This record gives sequence, C-alpha cells and structure tokens, in this order.
Amino acid sequence: MRLVTFCVWFRRAAPFVVVGLLFGVVRLLAAGFVQSEFAIGLWVPPRSDGDFASRYREIAGANFNLVVANSVPDAARQLELCQAAGLYALLEVTGPVEQYPQGEGCWGYHLMDEPGAGSFAGLAQRVESLRRLRAGRLAYINLFPNYASPSQLGTQSYEEYVHRFVTEVKPEVLCMDHYPFMRPDRDTREAYLANLETLRLQANAAGIPFWNYFNSMPFGEHSDPTEAQIRWQVNASLAHGAKGVLYFCYWTPGKGAGGKGEFPKGGAILTAEGIRTRHYDEARRINGELKNLGPTLMNLTGNGVVRVRATASASDSPRGMGLVRVGILPGDPPANLLLGSLSHRDGRRALMVVNHDHSYTCWPTLRFDVPVSLVREVDRSTGLEMVPVDSSPELEGFQCSLGAGDARLFLFPRRE
Repeated sequence: MRLVTFCVWFRRAAPFVVVGLLFGVVRLLAAGFVQSEFAIGLWVPPRSDGDFASRYREIAGANFNLVVANSVPDAARQLELCQAAGLYALLEVTGPVEQYPQGEGCWGYHLMDEPGAGSFAGLAQRVESLRRLRAGRLAYINLFPNYASPSQLGTQSYEEYVHRFVTEVKPEVLCMDHYPFMRPDRDTREAYLANLETLRLQANAAGIPFWNYFNSMPFGEHSDPTEAQIRWQVNASLAHGAKGVLYFCYWTPGKGAGGKGEFPKGGAILTAEGIRTRHYDEARRINGELKNLGPTLMNLTGNGVVRVRATASASDSPRGMGLVRVGILPGDPPANLLLGSLSHRDGRRALMVVNHDHSYTCWPTLRFDVPVSLVREVDRSTGLEMVPVDSSPELEGFQCSLGAGDARLFLFPRRE
C-alpha cells in the first residue's frame, strides 16, 4: 500500500521535482564569485618585449598569486601566461561579454578603476550582465581612496560613496587604493587606517571580502618606501580583516609623455626596463609569509582596530581582544601598537598585534585573558598553529618582539 501511494505521489509530483532540480542547478551555475585564497596581487604587469613567459614566472617567484590587467591589448594571451605560471588573472576586457576569455586561472574581469558615483548605475548593469553570462567570475572594480575630492567621488562624503557603491552596484569584492605618506615631515597613516575601517564596516555589512592597494614605489610627492613601511601597510590591512593586498606597482609605468609623468624615478618592483629593484626580494619575503598565513586569514573577520601606546605603567587593554594588559619593561621606550580584533570562522577569537612604528622595533609585554598554554600563534614561516614563543622567557610576563612595521597573529579558545 505504501509503495502504491508513493508511486501515485511521484507520478503527480515528478514534474515539480524535475523543475526544482533544474532550478537548483541553474542557481548553482549562476553562483557568484567565491574567493578561494588570499589575494596577493599587483598593478601593472610586465611590459617588456622580452620573454613574457619567463616574466610571469618571475612574478610567481616573488610569491604573488594574482595579476590585475591594465592596458593589456591581448587578454587571452595574458590569461595563458598567468595560467602557465600558476597565477590568477583579473582581465581588462572590452566588447561583448560573450567574447571575454575564460579559463581555470581567470578570477574575473577588471571593469573600471576609480569610478565616481555617477557611473554606478551603468556599472550595476555591466556587473549583472557579467554575472549572467560568466557565472562565478568576479566583476572587479577598484574605488577611490578617502582623500579623493567630492567632485571625484560624486558624493558629499566618502562613507556615502562606498555605501552607495555597495548598495547600487552590489560588488562581490570591495577594493580601493590608498597611498599614505610616511615621511618624517608628513605622516598620513591615520587616513589610511580610517579608509581601511570604512571598507571593513561596509564589507562586513554586505558579507563580502575587501582588498586594498598600497604603495610600493616612489611617485609624485611619495618617497620610496622601506621594507618596514611596506610591511606596515600590509599588516594594517590584515589587522582590519582584509582578504587581499595589491602592490602599486609591479612594473614601473615609465616616465610618461615627454618624461614629465608621475614616475620618472622608476623604483617599482621592476624598473621600466625590467630590472629587479630591491623591492623584488622584499615582496618575495613578505608575500611568502602571506601565503603561509593565507588559509587562516581567509577564515578571519575583522571586528575593529585600536591604537595603544604601551608604557611601563600601561592601563588595562581594550576588552574583548584577548588581552588584559599591554605594557613594556621599565626603561624601554613606549611601544606604539595597533591591536586588530578578529573572529575565526570556527568561533575562536583572534588578535593581530602590529608595531605601528616603521622605524624601530618594540618589545611589548602581553598579558592574555587565558593562560599562554591555551593561546596559539600562526607561524609566518609555516602557517601552522603553535604555542606562542616568548621572546624573553627569562623576564616576567609574555614578551612579544616585533620588528619595525611587523606583526604577530594569535588565536584564543572560543568562549563557552
């Protein structure tokens, strides 16, 4: 009797079951872009007339995994080069979406750089079209920084600009570029941190990852950054919960018309002639650590960043960050720190401690809110979780040695 009843039900329900299954398949095929790994990207790919295959292997050799195309005439060829070198690509394309090249290494397509709010309606249409015809590929758009003028933004405030972009264009990754000054006579890193905080808030609200470009070369009034200054820019992004960082620039764009452009010094990771600068090995070291941290970083969501000035008489640390107190040993200079509070997908808490000083090391004393034996640190050289290593075990308290601009990432048990 039950078998007969089931057969009658199935005969009547079969069309609806099939439709439901087909609908599920369509939804699966139309799924949006899902970031698979931490993005370590670059702007301005190789432009020499030499062996391009070796040039893209050179990019991979510096531990990058993403190339953002700009002013590249042959997107299909660039995708081939990226795939052969084990790199992902965001391709700059024109024309009908149906003609966009695609392959295993194609993360998506670079649609526009630094749009004003007046472009959002048109971009929303392009993004929707791309999602229908290239399901799973990223419609990539990079935003202005918070020092852009209202006339550039097309809004009265930067927060309004980013919020409108998120709500009108509905991106799957939020990204901006911001190049702070880090000179003795001019330090604009507070604006950089504020920009990261805006992206963190908007990305968290939308449930999407955020990336950002930072400065790795001299241009205009910007001085040539040291490795510690590059590390600080990267680590500040990580403390906010970024899922990608992008170098400006990899290949030096050149002097421009008549030698009067923004880039006459050269000095990117490679020169305009394709010669490695000191930044190549700096990027290789930093990016190697990012690759190791990447799997953990992809599981973290930023809750906020605070800046503390640790002294021998430091007061209690901000609550909820895994710390009870941050101080220094008597006689040491104050420690200037960024504390990034993050949440792990598995329910654990995370803390990134960043040396805000890009000129000097610091040795803060950390008092966690649980025994050190229960804390884990993510090792930058392996990516493995381990019991934190006290930098000065003969001294009282847990000593955390930090190089200039450097950071350490700790994980805490989830609260019951």
